[in-house]
Amino acid sequence: MKVLIIAFCLLRLSLAAPAPPLEERAAAPTVTITSPQATIIGVAGSVEVFPGIPFAQPPIGQLRLKPPQPLTAPLGTIKATQNGKACPQFTFSTVLNDAIPTSALGLLVNTPLFQTILNAGEDCLYINIHRPSGTKPNAKLPVLFWIFGGGFEIGWNAMYDGSSWVSSSVTRGQPIIMVTVNYRVGGFGFMPGKEILADGSSNLGLLDQRLGLQWVADNIAAFGGDPSKVTIWGESAGAISVFDQMALYDGNHLYKGKPLFRAGIMNSGSLVPADPVDCPKGQKVYDTVVEAAGCKGKADTLACLRQVPYSVLLNATNSVPSLLSYSSIALSYLPRPDGVVLTDSPEHLALSGRFAKVPFIIGDQEDEGTIFALFQSTIQTIPQLVDYIKTYFFNGATTAQVQALVATYPDVTTDGSPFRTGIFYNWYPQYKRLAAILGDLTFTLTRRSFLDVATAINPTVPTWSYLSSYDYGTPVLGTFHGSDLLQVFFGVLPNYASVTFRSYYLNFVYNLDPNTGTLVANWPRWSAAKKLLNMYPLYQTLITDDFRSDTYNWIIGNIANLHI
Repeated sequence: MKVLIIAFCLLRLSLAAPAPPLEERAAAPTVTITSPQATIIGVAGSVEVFPGIPFAQPPIGQLRLKPPQPLTAPLGTIKATQNGKACPQFTFSTVLNDAIPTSALGLLVNTPLFQTILNAGEDCLYINIHRPSGTKPNAKLPVLFWIFGGGFEIGWNAMYDGSSWVSSSVTRGQPIIMVTVNYRVGGFGFMPGKEILADGSSNLGLLDQRLGLQWVADNIAAFGGDPSKVTIWGESAGAISVFDQMALYDGNHLYKGKPLFRAGIMNSGSLVPADPVDCPKGQKVYDTVVEAAGCKGKADTLACLRQVPYSVLLNATNSVPSLLSYSSIALSYLPRPDGVVLTDSPEHLALSGRFAKVPFIIGDQEDEGTIFALFQSTIQTIPQLVDYIKTYFFNGATTAQVQALVATYPDVTTDGSPFRTGIFYNWYPQYKRLAAILGDLTFTLTRRSFLDVATAINPTVPTWSYLSSYDYGTPVLGTFHGSDLLQVFFGVLPNYASVTFRSYYLNFVYNLDPNTGTLVANWPRWSAAKKLLNMYPLYQTLITDDFRSDTYNWIIGNIANLHI
């Protein structure tokens, strides 16, 4: 049984199998862009695909661990017929993490052979474009810009084929262009430390995303897209990235005087309170990587990291705790305030209104925390749980504060996740309690806090929110984090939930209102009565967004001590 549960936890990785090469066909679509100058030849079909388009200079050599640089020299003819490389992946740690036996897997996955199988490497800043067949440059179609998730450690754009979304949009009479962007993850994209801060090289993954958006602004019109009608959409770390793109540079999302996007969609993620890039935890990560790379004691450790062989740096960056380990979502690598790109911790940016004032949709899975609580079976008692949360997550919180948090989940039969399952599915004595806490603090109740702030600051900007329960009853996991990839993004299960979400989202992309366009049941704005769209496989309902209010009030009162 445990093997099956871990297999669920690896669902996202199973989706990451390399796609077969896309073959060039007759009458291949051809697009000419000007920034930089290039002629791009794609793949014909009912959906025309242009995979593997470079949007930045390769981040290799002296550009390793540096902000992405735009392409300026003409590129000539690009045959965009197969996916570009994934960025280096951090699947499992290469060290033993609290008796979780994943270190051997980490060493295997980090070998050049396995990374080649994953099609991973440093030269990875590529963008994929999907559009309806025969789209002309003057079509001015809305653009859906996808940012993948994976805990800022794993994932790449080719995992997410946008063709089905384009096909659905055509069927509904709302044709769109879909763009999926690569960005650096793990230590290659989110290395912390005072050396990184002094070098101006923090939050590189966010800067990759921003450069991808700028490339779209410069070039999407040539593909038939409208650069003034871009919606950014992400899931998990991708959803957190959507908020971060809204908050970058204190909310300045202008490029050449025009907005880079006009709306956002966040599936399972928003603001994550975080300590600065040079905080003690971040510095420990950097120092660990430096030592593992053989750079300890060098006069310039960052210069040394830029010079070591790729495989050495890969193993070194992956020598810290990973997402799939005992420390779970107490991530080693994530966006952190640096005073420039992210000028402050995200909750401060939100509270002070320093984010782009655009309409947005935000929502969660009912049981966000279950897959992140699978690896902590040694936690048997409440005191052990309190110690775990304080040690791994919130060093700034006192023991009394964490005890008060845990006390808001007094009974796992009523307050444990998977929710509404009574005495069942408590994998180990503190599993359901930990799952509920991790899900609420990282996703579900944090979502509510952002909605409260955004509504108070920008009452005229519309927002909508949801809670998905379409996997209710799934043993141990419930409606788990990432299940919306199957239901919403891929539409693997062509049920009411999948079809309806697709209609709501396309309406929103087209009209900035999920209710305008394809006929669907009315989804009221969250600000109207704090109602959530609660989605099931065969129907939907509305519920009030007030559950676990005692925990929510505790979070609001203690958020200053909840920096990760």
